[in-house]
Amino acid sequence: MNEARQRGCFIAVEGIDGAGKSGQSRALVTWLRSLRLDVLHTREPGGSPGAEEIRQLLVTGEAARWDTLSELLLVYAARRSHLTQTIWPALEAGRWVVSDRFADSSRAFQGVAGGLGLEVVEQVHALVVGDFAPDLTIVLDLDPAVALARTVRRGGSEDRFEKKGLAYQTRVHEGFRALALRSPDTHLLIDATPPVEIVSAALLSAVAQWLALRLPKDRLPKDRLPKDSR
Repeated sequence: MNEARQRGCFIAVEGIDGAGKSGQSRALVTWLRSLRLDVLHTREPGGSPGAEEIRQLLVTGEAARWDTLSELLLVYAARRSHLTQTIWPALEAGRWVVSDRFADSSRAFQGVAGGLGLEVVEQVHALVVGDFAPDLTIVLDLDPAVALARTVRRGGSEDRFEKKGLAYQTRVHEGFRALALRSPDTHLLIDATPPVEIVSAALLSAVAQWLALRLPKDRLPKDRLPKDSR
């Protein structure tokens, strides 16, 4: 993976349910493609045929369908498929990858909110994923009550985690914030409270600055970053 990682970049977009990850991921992908980058947009749970099947087991049905450890193992089975079939081949081909969720979701949902603890999550992570990690993780930060209200209005059958309630989503939110704040070199914490277009502008500006400051020059989209990000 070393040669591929020198050419591409892996970005994960995280946050509680209802924070706007899908829309902001699309905005990020559109912007990166405007820089003439070859970008793959994917998601978790899912992102490969097998992982999409596991997704339905995880995000539909009653909240008590799985205990937290079973949940974690299902997530990592899906993640392994996602990595081997989608993410790693894309990076090996020199593409950039933007994923709606990755490993920090397991840390926040199952580790913090679910009560397994981060040590258990990291043990499973080391076995399944090894030392591979996103170059950049973007955490969309939104009040859990606002986010949960959004998901209720949205409706749909993929609501198993929302059924766990506000107290659970509050713990997830706290987990994400802690993860972002402890790793400022690899994480961006973006306020998702303002209107969508304002959040997008803040996110893209922060990503541009991060790319210019943190990525080696041979991994940047040459001469295509905004002037104010250099």
